[in-house]
Amino acid sequence: MKNKLLLLICACLAMGNFACTDNCETTRTYRTTVPVTLSVEQIRIGISTEAPKDLVNPGKIYVKDNYLFINEVKKGIHIFDNSNPEKPQSIAFLKVLGVVDMAVKENTLYVDNYIDIVAFDISNPKAIKESGRVKNVFTNGLTDGIYWYYNEQNQTVTDYEIKTITETVRTNCGQNGNIINPIYYATDALKNSSGPQASSGANGGTATTTGTGGSMARFTLYDDYLYTVSQSDLLLFNIKTLNKPTQQAKINLGWGIETIFPYKDKLFIGSNTGMYIYDNKNPEKPERLSIFQHARACDPVVVHNDIAYVTLRSGWCGVAPNRLDVVNVANLSSPSLIKSYDMQNPAGLGIDFPNLFICEGQYGLKSFDATSASDIKLQQQIEKIDAYDVIPLEGKHLIMVGKDGLYQYDTSNPKNLKLLSIIPVKREN
Repeated sequence: MKNKLLLLICACLAMGNFACTDNCETTRTYRTTVPVTLSVEQIRIGISTEAPKDLVNPGKIYVKDNYLFINEVKKGIHIFDNSNPEKPQSIAFLKVLGVVDMAVKENTLYVDNYIDIVAFDISNPKAIKESGRVKNVFTNGLTDGIYWYYNEQNQTVTDYEIKTITETVRTNCGQNGNIINPIYYATDALKNSSGPQASSGANGGTATTTGTGGSMARFTLYDDYLYTVSQSDLLLFNIKTLNKPTQQAKINLGWGIETIFPYKDKLFIGSNTGMYIYDNKNPEKPERLSIFQHARACDPVVVHNDIAYVTLRSGWCGVAPNRLDVVNVANLSSPSLIKSYDMQNPAGLGIDFPNLFICEGQYGLKSFDATSASDIKLQQQIEKIDAYDVIPLEGKHLIMVGKDGLYQYDTSNPKNLKLLSIIPVKREN
């Protein structure tokens, strides 16, 4: 009997702080994904213009004139009057289930509503009205490694939410095999994003009636067309009649498509395995020119003149080294690597030549001098912020979104960015 008691005590000591009786109980906290099922009807009628809300889980960003649009991932879009970047004023919240991406032309806002593309009249941002819809465009989606999928037969969408769960586990004392360790099924990374839009002036487009997004975009505008990328396809929508988009074509690209960036009359599409280059001289029928392949990784891209800047980062979409690839695209049919630069965990990026801005996740925001593609130099690193995507605008102004909120900077001195304002995140309990 004494030997059994001694064995029990030893086992308890080996288990550290776990409470121990003949049957032990221990508390574990872990993050996991929980399925959520929505009917198509719920998704389509669950749209409304509401009073301003706090940022909780910001995603992609978009700028049109003096308006700032911030995606609340899969919940809706925050709309701000950004006439004074030092004091942005919240105007309204547009509730849209499943929304991750957006683009604006004139007074029409285009967003994804899980399976649909929806057009909104935003002439009055406090009373936004749905003006058009293309149904059953997408059958699945991916945000930070979490998939949703559409069941056409049941007319439902199944998505997954990340939740933190704390529970008490009852197990036999000392039976380590019965104690379940914390399991993490998803990262804390920000939700995906919106790439610089074709007609945004500095980004190479010709029109002046559209806005500008970040490098993580899956939506972009060119001429009278809206382009979106799914996980495998490039989809074209005719928007000659702004409030009545119509689907026109679908081009299969392969799997792992992530972002789209327009530059002049070309489309640069980022994927897990490479950068696709499309000739868009005929916007009804983009034609593939080439693919610049790289190791499997997350892959946003921006372009200036004959140089493409591609960030590669490890994570849910790949295990490649964290780096910046600088690519010569003077010959669009045969892009070639100029040089690779080691990074920490690069995500979104923006170019306001010669200044290159790169978001490094938990390592902050970096400003580089990219005058020489073969000798890019760090000018400043802003730490203690979690940087996800960035939009450099004309007029020496930069907008950056991260896990903790939206930051605006004066970039007059790219070696010493000046903070103008912060729209902070308010964490849910």
